Amino acid sequence: MTDNTIYFKNICKQFDGKVILDNISGEFYSNKINMLVGPSGTGKSILFKCILGLIPVDRGDIFFGEDKMVFSESFSSNEHLYKKGIGMLQQDPILDHDKTISENVRLPLDLLTSQSLEEKNAAVDEVLKNVGLLEAKDQMPPEISGGMRKRVSLARSIINKPKYLFCDEPDSGLDPEKAKEIDELIATISSIYQITTIIVTHNLDSIIRIGEHIIFLYKTKKMWDGDKKDIYNTQVKEFNEFLKSSDMFKKYAENIK
Repeated sequence: MTDNTIYFKNICKQFDGKVILDNISGEFYSNKINMLVGPSGTGKSILFKCILGLIPVDRGDIFFGEDKMVFSESFSSNEHLYKKGIGMLQQDPILDHDKTISENVRLPLDLLTSQSLEEKNAAVDEVLKNVGLLEAKDQMPPEISGGMRKRVSLARSIINKPKYLFCDEPDSGLDPEKAKEIDELIATISSIYQITTIIVTHNLDSIIRIGEHIIFLYKTKKMWDGDKKDIYNTQVKEFNEFLKSSDMFKKYAENIK
């Protein structure tokens, strides 16, 4: 199996003299759902953007498999991400309201491939079926719910069958039931397409629901990383306090006992 692990070593980042990331090293495992979590202001969103190449690091190295990230390159657009084999599920889906759902999802193929329209539409139908939106393909974005727009964005992010899927607060703005649906859908899609998935989230329930490898940041540092099965046994005070606010974690801990 191809190694699509992301390695990051000794990552440091400051803004205006303030340390945001302090010598952080770790990895996001190949073909797993990796979660980057921590309280607000801990640097997880900055690390997320550094790994994507949206923000250059002050010091450190990032590797996608064997390929080293070159920060002189510009990955500031979705097109650059698509070319690097990266899918991006943004916190707020950005869809063209003048295009149908099918046309929105097809956009990366229109930009990057020379496939026939028939081939592209067949690929669109496949991903829309996998996210449960095939019957809505001729609708326009304003005609569907916020949760459905998240699904459209997810379908577009995987239309080119990327190696990596980055999800920025995918449950943001959704009620608990819809958040659960999106979590489970991301897990299903990651499994179907064998994608290395990275999720930055505030939703603690997501850790228990679908997290496989978890990295916890606290006050500019990586304080803990491990598998979901290990989180109940962690001796890191800050991580325990962070987890205890989740009712799902409490139930999970009771079941382990």
